[in-house]
Amino acid sequence: MASEDNLRVELQTQSSSSNLSVTAEQSQSESLGTVLNKLRAINTTQDDIFDSIMDAVGGFGKFQRGLVALGFVPNLLTCFFMFVDITLFSDQKAYCNTSWILAVGPNLSEDEQLNLTLPRDANGSFLTCLMYLPVNWDLDSIIQFGLNETQSCSDGWIYPKSKTRSLINEFDLVCGNEFNMEAQLIVFLAGLMMGSLVFGFISDRFGRYPALLLSIMGMIIFGFGSAFVSTFQQYQIYRFMVSQTLVGYSLSSISLVTEWLTGEHRAHGIVLDHCFYAVGFLFLAGLSYTFAHWRLLFLAGGAPAFFLISYIWIIPESPRWLMVKGKMEKAKHVLCYAAAVNNRNIPLSLLDQLKEPREPVTDASLLDFYNNRHLFKATLVMACVWFSVGYCFMIVGFILRDFGVNVYTSQIIPGVVGLPARLCTLFLLEQIGRKWSQAVTLFQGTFMTFLILTFSSELKSTKLLIILLGQFTIESSVTVFFIYTSELLPTVVSLWDHEFSWTSSDLFFQG
Repeated sequence: MASEDNLRVELQTQSSSSNLSVTAEQSQSESLGTVLNKLRAINTTQDDIFDSIMDAVGGFGKFQRGLVALGFVPNLLTCFFMFVDITLFSDQKAYCNTSWILAVGPNLSEDEQLNLTLPRDANGSFLTCLMYLPVNWDLDSIIQFGLNETQSCSDGWIYPKSKTRSLINEFDLVCGNEFNMEAQLIVFLAGLMMGSLVFGFISDRFGRYPALLLSIMGMIIFGFGSAFVSTFQQYQIYRFMVSQTLVGYSLSSISLVTEWLTGEHRAHGIVLDHCFYAVGFLFLAGLSYTFAHWRLLFLAGGAPAFFLISYIWIIPESPRWLMVKGKMEKAKHVLCYAAAVNNRNIPLSLLDQLKEPREPVTDASLLDFYNNRHLFKATLVMACVWFSVGYCFMIVGFILRDFGVNVYTSQIIPGVVGLPARLCTLFLLEQIGRKWSQAVTLFQGTFMTFLILTFSSELKSTKLLIILLGQFTIESSVTVFFIYTSELLPTVVSLWDHEFSWTSSDLFFQG
């Protein structure tokens, strides 16, 4: 009987202890949930306070409009340096340099010189990489008996039919040294991938302002400086470096503009930024048509980069980035400066509500995307979207060149089509939102790209119309992508999302 009583007491004790443990776990879980809710409330409150301050500064005032306008020249240069290769590698018909015969026949015309010193193929055309072996005969003997023994070109090449001075006839990229467009594209894409990593780190760790200045410096050194290279290998190195600065400017400028704007003004700022980029195609087409020498083309196209040196004293830092990094006094200073430019005043009581984070904000990294399942899925989807958009854009460009359009027209079309395409995204975003705008433009652009491939070359008018429609929707999809991703994620990880998307799509392209 006593043992039964002892057993009953022991069971009651275990039951009460288990209940206490469950209660403790529940209270611990509730306390943890309470803490998380408080942290979310603090962040939401800070965001609301910052939005109120930005409204006091002026949603899209003189300061914000000036900030967007400052992107005009850099976006022209970004487009110019990104697509200038297309105009520099036009087909050049090369022949061996046979000026040795001028020693015995100084009055020979160019056609007579080629006819006497170059062998022909079965179709009667001059061979590009072979020449007759030079002999110590007089001109009459050469004309009477002709030359028979051939050899490869020993004194370089000439380009009698060429009207431009391109990289091909500058560095003799013929006869075993032919230029490989795919290899050049891989070099450029590798630079974009490296630039997204390097400038993504710089922009996140040191701020948008130094990242922009470094990218501008890179445009001057490696963009404008490309006019002074002495070998084709140097040119490839410069292209690799300038591609890093181009993606660095794109990432940093988009972050800076969107972090200075709120609400629908963000979309307006990005659309205007991309309109400037579309004008860059017209800028490139005009310069490439005007300057026949590739070095003059780089000098004229890269000269505006020196104007960007003044941005050292003009461009402000992002107040959102300063807040995230706990630099509240600097954030208040730039906000007050922007309000002064807009002829507005920020109430001191509102500024005093901005407080430093209670806990230090850790720097974002690619591990954050891996550890956060939702963030990882969203970023992976956006990387696939960016790859699809870029792939369709490149396919349409290749089809345009195969369509018989000359190099200047192929640059004018993206500029003329791109401007209305970017502006139409504003209407689309207001009607169906970001997500569906991205889905509709991507699907339509992809569908148009595949539809182009099904048409025969005989239906030129119809095929050209579909090409233009495809170009229109792809241009729209690019703009929607930047707007959507800039608003989808918080400031701490938004730049890394852009970087991951750029890097992933570049890896897909190179594969």
